[in-house]
Amino acid sequence: MPAASTAEQTLANTKSAEKAAKQAEKHRARNVALRSRMRTAMRRVNDAIVAGDAEQARQRYQAAVPLIDTLVNKQVVHRNKADRHKSRLAARIKALGSAQSVRS
Repeated sequence: MPAASTAEQTLANTKSAEKAAKQAEKHRARNVALRSRMRTAMRRVNDAIVAGDAEQARQRYQAAVPLIDTLVNKQVVHRNKADRHKSRLAARIKALGSAQSVRS
């Protein structure tokens, strides 16, 4: 038996439940893409930190923060989780900056 699309596989009993299932599928796909974009932005900051490039880490952090805040506003990520990520990234950048000034 060939695999049917998700709309055909729903257990919805009513038209409104079918519509809700379709909307949930669309929202899920969008949320997955947005979360992936956030993780990529955070990974770029981490890569710059690991490379020891404080200036690039700051620039990438500046680009990542609005993206993370957008996900909070869209209720894709909880605000505490977003704050935790931003705080940890900022602390690592700050530690990287002070470590470089000690070496100089």
